[in-house]
Amino acid sequence: MTPEDLLAVWLTLKLAGTTTLILLILATPLAWWLARTRSLWKGPVAALVNLPLVLPPTVLGFYLLLVMGPHGPVGRLTESLGLGRLPFTFWGLVVGSVLFSLPFAVLPIQNAFAAMGERPMEVAATLRAGFRDRFFSVAVPLARPGFLTAIVLAFAHTVGEFGVVLMLGGNIPGETQVVSVAIYNHVEAMDYGAAHLLAGGMVAFSFMVLLSLNLLARRRQT
Repeated sequence: MTPEDLLAVWLTLKLAGTTTLILLILATPLAWWLARTRSLWKGPVAALVNLPLVLPPTVLGFYLLLVMGPHGPVGRLTESLGLGRLPFTFWGLVVGSVLFSLPFAVLPIQNAFAAMGERPMEVAATLRAGFRDRFFSVAVPLARPGFLTAIVLAFAHTVGEFGVVLMLGGNIPGETQVVSVAIYNHVEAMDYGAAHLLAGGMVAFSFMVLLSLNLLARRRQT
């Protein structure tokens, strides 16, 4: 494995870890609201959250590129704040990865909150526990399997991204070149040995992810 491939592996892990952490912060309140609300906005918001499940990643990447580009509203905002442009940078990849992996974090946590029911929170309220205390002492521990599933799925989905990262980040070694893009480069160059090495690692990683999810599901049933 070349130094450039090792750098791509490190960048992929860094991107997946950063994305997963941000997703947990954003997905938790959103999942709680979706699991509890009876608002008419629940349907449209849920559809918007789940849109990346059916939307081609290149479409999402294309529109994010327009929005964050020099003529887009986000691009103009970041430039006026002295932050530069997000496309073709690591943080541009983070934005795209967060949006593309959002349903993989929200859905497991939402289902866990919904399965918990109203009773545990009501009992905690009768003991005069405030909402923050009830949420972190009752809801979060009961929804722990959902959080674990969300972490595994969000991390794995980010590791396997290709279309979004290629549209937003291009192919800059050490900056935006992740494993999926590195495999594409090796195949284009007909360097199948290097492509096999990285692709085999991805297969092994995907197998471990599925095995972990099966173990989590089995533990939940016992």
